[in-house]
Amino acid sequence: MEDMKNIQWFPGHMAKTRRLIKSNLSLVDAVVEILDARTPLSSRNPEMDRLTAGKPRMVILNKSDLADQKATDKWLAYFRNKNITAISADCKSGKGVKSFIPAVKNQLLKSLTDKYKAMGINGKPLRLMIVGIPNVGKSSFINRMAGSKKAKAEDRPGVTRDKQWVRIDTGIEMLDMPGVLWPKFEDQNVACRLAFTGAIKDDILDIETLASKLLAFLAQRYPDNLRERYKIDFDQSDEGYILLEKTGRKRGMLISGGEVNTERTAITIIDEYRAGKLGRITLELPEDSKDD
Repeated sequence: MEDMKNIQWFPGHMAKTRRLIKSNLSLVDAVVEILDARTPLSSRNPEMDRLTAGKPRMVILNKSDLADQKATDKWLAYFRNKNITAISADCKSGKGVKSFIPAVKNQLLKSLTDKYKAMGINGKPLRLMIVGIPNVGKSSFINRMAGSKKAKAEDRPGVTRDKQWVRIDTGIEMLDMPGVLWPKFEDQNVACRLAFTGAIKDDILDIETLASKLLAFLAQRYPDNLRERYKIDFDQSDEGYILLEKTGRKRGMLISGGEVNTERTAITIIDEYRAGKLGRITLELPEDSKDD
C-alpha cells in the first residue's frame, strides 16, 4: 500500500466535533466508541484517548455481520485485556445489541450504579457520549436502542450535524456526537482500510488503485473468498492490478479492442466488498497492530 498517494482528509466540521467532545465531556458518565468490526483499530480515532481521558470507556464492534467471526473474537479479547468493556453487534439487524445495556450497568458503570443504589438514588439516568468516525453506524445504533428514528442516519462519510441527546427507556441517556476523523493519517495502511469500508469519500481516491490494493490483500488473507466470488485463477503473489484485470475479463467488463474496463471493474469490486458479497472479511488483526 506504500505506493498509494497520501490520503489526508480533515474537513473543518470535524475540528468542531473535537471541540464539542472536550466541552461536553463533563456532562457524561462514560464514553462509548462505535468501531467497524472489520477495522477495529483503523476505525478507532487515535485522539479519543486524549480527548476523553478520565472517563470509563467502552467499544462496540459494529457491522460484525460483515466481519470474520474468529477475528472479531480476537478483537474482543484484545480490548478486554486492556480493561476496556467490549461487545460486538450488528446494529442494522439488531444482533448483539441486547447485550449493550447489561454491559453498561454491570461492567462499564457498575461502580456508579452501585454508588447510586447505596445512596438510595433512583431514576437518575446514566449519561453516555457516543462517538465514532463517519459511517461506522452510530445513528443506526442509537435508533436501534431508542426504537425510533431519533438520530438522523446518513451513509455518506463526512456528513455531520450538531450534538443531540437521546433518551432510551432503560435509564440511559446518550449524547450523539458528529463523526470525527483526525488531522492526518500517519499510516497509509490505515487510510486504505478506511477507504475500503467507505469511511473516506470515494471522490478523493483513485478507485482502481484502491480496488487493486483490496484484491492483493484478499489474495493473501482470503484467497478462497476471492476465487469463489470471481472464479479467477491466481497466485497469491500476483499484483493487485493483475487481479483487477483478471476479474474484469472474467466478468466481461470490456471496452473496444477487448481491453478491460478497469474503472468499472474497480467500482464493482469495492461495492461488492462493502455489501458483504465477498464473504465475512476482517482487514486487520490484533497481531498486525503496533499497539501491543
